[in-house]
Amino acid sequence: MHRIRLSPPVAFAVVAATFLWFLAASSAPSPLYVVYQERFAFTEFTLTAVFAVYVLALIAALLVVGALSDHVGRRPVLLGAIALEIVALVLFLLADGVGWLLGARIVQGIATGAATATLPAAIVDLAPRPERAGLVNGTAPLAGLGLGGLATGALVEFAPAPTRLVWALLLGGLLVAALLIALIPETVTRSPGALASLRPRLAVPKRVRPGFVAIVPTLVASWSLGGLYLSLGPSVVIGLFGMRNHLVGGLVVAALCLTGAASAYVLRHRAPARVLAPAALLLGLGTLVTLAGTLAGLLPVATAGTLVAGVGFGSAAYATFGTLAALATPHERGELFAATYSLAYLAFSVPAMLAGVAATAVGLRPTALVYGGVVVGLAVVATVLARRVPASATGERVPATTRTG
Repeated sequence: MHRIRLSPPVAFAVVAATFLWFLAASSAPSPLYVVYQERFAFTEFTLTAVFAVYVLALIAALLVVGALSDHVGRRPVLLGAIALEIVALVLFLLADGVGWLLGARIVQGIATGAATATLPAAIVDLAPRPERAGLVNGTAPLAGLGLGGLATGALVEFAPAPTRLVWALLLGGLLVAALLIALIPETVTRSPGALASLRPRLAVPKRVRPGFVAIVPTLVASWSLGGLYLSLGPSVVIGLFGMRNHLVGGLVVAALCLTGAASAYVLRHRAPARVLAPAALLLGLGTLVTLAGTLAGLLPVATAGTLVAGVGFGSAAYATFGTLAALATPHERGELFAATYSLAYLAFSVPAMLAGVAATAVGLRPTALVYGGVVVGLAVVATVLARRVPASATGERVPATTRTG
């Protein structure tokens, strides 16, 4: 008797939706941080610590299980990640102190790390066309982050039980995802080396390295900015601009991430590698305008800057992940995306954690200004270096005489 399996197009849609749902769950705490901070009376440093332990756990998971799906298959790893995410959501539902939040975020980080390494690879495997995979891998994370922040902000402001309802809704959706993921076709043939693949490591296949190196400056600049918005963004709006509506906290995240997702969609027919330099330029320009608005205390100016930075953010996501999508074979993709996301999340977390220390010591305004200035500097470097993209980063064949490592 044959088991029921979803067709590849339906499975592709299911995996893409699961990717979006995981990222929505990961950004859901952002508008809640201010609520938790008031209820549990902790500082900006503790706030960013709760944010950072999630990312550090995620990176650890990427390092350990990043290549596991290349050996045991995509479906088992995804089902394990979903099971851990369910545990994390239950911990959030029960949370009544900082310790619960830390525990929930650590478990969520491990779950998201396993999923983040595997979902993009599964999307590439199941995509009807390579460019469709690049589009989904570039837009789904941003759309998930933006929708998660926006929906949570709305629930906190207008719905009952703000620290409970969002987790119950996410839990329900994840249970549906588990049932559907169990039905997707397996795209990887089991191969030896599963235990050896659990040894923590960061590696990029040799022939992919020129393309990978080309995306690094843009990757670091864009994810560093994202880390600021998702950790301290709502606190900055409330603390520096005096906005007390919790929906605004969600809008801060959405302004960057949903604008980014829309930009990636608009760019879907452009060659990703050609978008790297313009993306970095817009990222820097938008951040500069946001800094000017923050310095002058003008929320409309800061908002306009965030929208411009969002265009750069989404363009960068499309350019980086679109560049990588066609470079690796199926048995290299898990490891490649694990390395990419490890670097991205280091840029996402370490600066944000340092910003939490600085905000506690010297205040939110100088911290936000210095942080933004560093992002602008990175964007300038990324704009220059992106113009030196090697042929391999465009998906073109590299001549046999060209050295790749």
